[in-house]
Amino acid sequence: MATTQELLDIARLLAREAGEFIAARRDTVSVARTKSSDVDVVTLVDEDCEALLRERIASLRPGDSILGEEGEDVVGASGVTWVLDPIDGTVNYLYGLPSFGVSVAAVQGPARTREWTAVAGAVSDGMGRLWSAGRGLGAWVDGVRLSVGSGPQDLAHTLLGTGFQYVAARRSAQGSVVARLLPQVRDIRRQGAAALDLCLVAAGHLDAYYEHGLNAWDLAAGALIAAEAGVRVGGLDGEPPTEDLTIAAHPAVWDELCEALAAAGARGLFEALD
Repeated sequence: MATTQELLDIARLLAREAGEFIAARRDTVSVARTKSSDVDVVTLVDEDCEALLRERIASLRPGDSILGEEGEDVVGASGVTWVLDPIDGTVNYLYGLPSFGVSVAAVQGPARTREWTAVAGAVSDGMGRLWSAGRGLGAWVDGVRLSVGSGPQDLAHTLLGTGFQYVAARRSAQGSVVARLLPQVRDIRRQGAAALDLCLVAAGHLDAYYEHGLNAWDLAAGALIAAEAGVRVGGLDGEPPTEDLTIAAHPAVWDELCEALAAAGARGLFEALD
């Protein structure tokens, strides 16, 4: 069984290599297909980057499972699953914006957000930074240890991040929650890349972040990085972070934010739409 440090070293290596790969392809990006709607795009670079990650994992850790955004699941026997997002923030990448990255995480247990234990994760972003964490080992950006500071005084002084779906009805429901929260916080930011939002909370560039409808690969590495930096990460009712709702907040404002989210209609937001 690999140690946490060994898995962290591999996660960093993979994220760095894949980050360099997609950075080198910026001038040749083109749309390959769409997914949840006709504005939810996948580029050829997404597909090629995930293929690269899968090849590297097959070489370095041939007995491991793989759960990736763009390819078929691979079932291994080691108990370790690699959760891959070859480009988080694909629309930003397509438009030449810097908020995108590669997310690589190693988890143990069932490859489901409610049941797995994230062990190691790394995110390489569009500015060339490498964010990473190992369970019990702390969180880092480019070799600098991440740790939350004193935090905001209250929700009114909280800089809050969020994101939206590419299905119009879901985006509308998310907009109704944002409209209720906006008067209660310092301001709201929308980066367009969940893994990076979670890293930004870990670094204190955001005080808190929440989003409905993430995929497993969107949150696997970033949630671990935030948690290892001292950020509180979970759902509204004591749940782990999941595809339904992920919240990451400085502990000083966690309770107040969760109360505000519940009052704004965040609980079960998409149930009537599914």
